[in-house]
Amino acid sequence: MEHKKNTYFFSRWGFILSAVGSAVGMANVWGFPAKMGANGGGAFLIAYLFFIALFSVVGLSAEYAVGRRSGTGTLGSYQKAWESRSEQLGKAGRLVGWLPLAGSMCIAIGYAVIIAYILKALFQSLSGELMRVDTGAWFESFSTTEYSVVVYHIIVVVITLLTLLLGAKSIEKSNKIMMPVFFGIFVILAVRVAMMPGAVQGYKFMLTSDWTKLKDPMTWIWAMGQAFFSLSVTGSGMIVYGAYLDEKENVVQMAIRTAIFDTIAALVAALVIIPACFAYGLDVGAGPSLLFVTLPRILQDIPAGRIFAIILYTAMVFAGISSLQNMFEAVGESLQHRFPKLTRGWVLVILAAVCLGFGLTMEPIFNWGPWMDIVSIYIIPIGATLGAISWFWLMKKEELLEEINKGTKKPHGALWHGTGRYVYVVCALILCLVALGMKVAF
Repeated sequence: MEHKKNTYFFSRWGFILSAVGSAVGMANVWGFPAKMGANGGGAFLIAYLFFIALFSVVGLSAEYAVGRRSGTGTLGSYQKAWESRSEQLGKAGRLVGWLPLAGSMCIAIGYAVIIAYILKALFQSLSGELMRVDTGAWFESFSTTEYSVVVYHIIVVVITLLTLLLGAKSIEKSNKIMMPVFFGIFVILAVRVAMMPGAVQGYKFMLTSDWTKLKDPMTWIWAMGQAFFSLSVTGSGMIVYGAYLDEKENVVQMAIRTAIFDTIAALVAALVIIPACFAYGLDVGAGPSLLFVTLPRILQDIPAGRIFAIILYTAMVFAGISSLQNMFEAVGESLQHRFPKLTRGWVLVILAAVCLGFGLTMEPIFNWGPWMDIVSIYIIPIGATLGAISWFWLMKKEELLEEINKGTKKPHGALWHGTGRYVYVVCALILCLVALGMKVAF
């Protein structure tokens, strides 16, 4: 499927900001600080940075490359990778591609619910109501009630899909606004948190390490899982952005830059969450309730807390929508590729109907939690593993290296491919087996 000019990213920074927008999400804001808190602080950070470096140079760059080579997203990329061996295998590859693609859609359905919660928090910060409530009772009042955030849910889905109307062009334009604002807002929040009495204990926790944790295999497993999903290396989403990348660009360099900004986002989030929790004696591993119970309680107590609440939830809405964009685009582009008669407009209508139809039943958090556990424990790890095997074992080495080396002055060769085949694929398999065996939700 050939792309028109407006389906390519027009600038290098537009691509990077869009890719970072996809990667930056809830995993950075509550997942990274929580896992860092539970796994030895700085010791976990060392393991995490190791996997971020490995997965960006090998895994993420491979997903960009296979997308660019096929000129399309998930289904077409799996088909092309497998048919590099034989035409019959190509048909099987396309069938395999449906699983990671289903993972993208399943995440989008659940993710939209949490963004609806965040949008509700933003509106109630604007009205001032959030500054007067018992945050625990307030969160319970809508997170355990069916159809409690329907209006916000519809707004989130419709706005996100509208940003996809022009494909890469509108994705790029929206992220050029959302991502700089996101980073700027979190820097402001980090400065404010630094002024809190007791925040220094949080910094000490982050900078000191329980080095014995590095001897614990689960520290490395948690760091690996966080790195995989923080970079969105799931065998689906990043492929479609690679399909919109100019052939002159160096995909490995692009992947490294994506990882750098994603890591900065995770660290800035930790500089907000961890010191704030230490200042108030709260649990850094509280998960989603950090955003809806813990942080609002802190904001109620500080001067100009309402302003900072508006700032926080604006940033989180942007982070959520930028990630949701990628999930929807991965599915939408693949549907257009598989069913060429479908226009982009009709594809977006179908996505809205599916997301809202299934998502409305998950508005109570007791439904949302099990759904997302199924997705993160089973579908996503399997999809990531299928992707890794497809690129490094089924796709011809020569074809992958040819694409990886476009736009680079120093070609990658046997070392890069061997690292992908024998290290990256093994990491994906370990993560998959641990998740399935222990029912661990990353």
